[in-house]
Amino acid sequence: MIYYSTNKSTPAVTLKEAVVKGLAADKGLFMPEKINKFDKDFLENMDKLSFREIAFETARKFFSEDVPDDKLKEIVYDTLPFDCPVVKVKDNIYSLELFHGPTLAFKDIGARFMARLLNYFLSGNDEVVNVLVATSGDTGSAVANGFLNVPGIRVFVLYPKGKVTAIQESQFTTLGQNITALEVDGVFDDCQRLVKRAFLDEEINKRMMLTSANSINVARFMPQAFYYVNGVARLKKLGVKGERVVVSVPSGNFGNLTAGLIAREMGLPVEQFLAANNANDVVYEYLQTGVYNPRNSVETIANAMDVGDPSNFARILDLFGHSHERISEVIKGYHYSDDEIKATIKKVYKDTGYLCDPHGACGFQALEDHLQDGQAGLFLETAHPAKFIETVESVIGKDILHIPGKLKAFMEGEKKSIPMANDYGKFREFLLNA
Repeated sequence: MIYYSTNKSTPAVTLKEAVVKGLAADKGLFMPEKINKFDKDFLENMDKLSFREIAFETARKFFSEDVPDDKLKEIVYDTLPFDCPVVKVKDNIYSLELFHGPTLAFKDIGARFMARLLNYFLSGNDEVVNVLVATSGDTGSAVANGFLNVPGIRVFVLYPKGKVTAIQESQFTTLGQNITALEVDGVFDDCQRLVKRAFLDEEINKRMMLTSANSINVARFMPQAFYYVNGVARLKKLGVKGERVVVSVPSGNFGNLTAGLIAREMGLPVEQFLAANNANDVVYEYLQTGVYNPRNSVETIANAMDVGDPSNFARILDLFGHSHERISEVIKGYHYSDDEIKATIKKVYKDTGYLCDPHGACGFQALEDHLQDGQAGLFLETAHPAKFIETVESVIGKDILHIPGKLKAFMEGEKKSIPMANDYGKFREFLLNA
């Protein structure tokens, strides 16, 4: 399949070129030239399939023109040795739990898939590929662990100093080997700007093969459609059949929501999406006014959503032909302060016994504020609450009974990070000498 830039001022490329390049030469993001539809038989019987089977059938709609089915199935099945179950929380509200992977965050799916697809495309290539990734928390850990010890690949994780949790930081600063953590004196948007400038730097690109593992990369964001299809299938298996499904997505850089929108374009029966924001409400504002006004991000307890200029908004505009009317029909926006997020965590735990992380709490609350009679709501629980242990325990007033062994192992590792000024010249010099 051919992939074009959202800025439409550079030639279209193959999937391999889109994955390896990450960002288009005209600074746009790559999009598939067509979105293949699900077969009616698949949609009617998807509740009888496993997550792996659903993911493979979804992947075939994206990638089968470029990757043989046997190899694609191998990549998908190796990506998903874990499940993403749907759990009923109350009445007509369900949680799609995306934290059962190795770093206990939803980004494990996209990062693991991309690592395996990139490895397939690089087979027989002696040149080292350098993966640049900016993170506000969970992206760095998922990408670092997804690419750990993958031959021929080096990973540079840029993260904002003091603005990720200690547990999140430990998941990508303790690995070493082919993973380098750069602790940037700034916010997530600064990290993202450094990465984007590097992709457009001619000298760096002549001397190094660069790609991105942020959701700007098609191989990172598109596989996230897998779990939307799985989520709707699991709802169907639980008996949610006649209800109109509303999916609530904790939203930061908007790659996750974009993947859900693409699944809907493929025919997945989702009536509406909710973009659940924290105090970083630039897209919420756009949905209300039609004006997109990016700005510096602000720090919140839902730190993976601390994004003031979400890259994937360009994909949403492209998908809907830049029509504010069409976008605001399909996506409804909600935003919550830290105090409101804490109140939701406490209330949901007290009333149902279900423990949300700060991001999932935004998703849950948006459903509470939005759902109408005849609708069933599915919110994305994007990370294990233990990754935000201090916040969650202070809110519910008790210790979390079980910290997963995976997290404990990361926390016991030695931090290895390199301080980096928020200065492109310094970052550029570092890369050229790496």
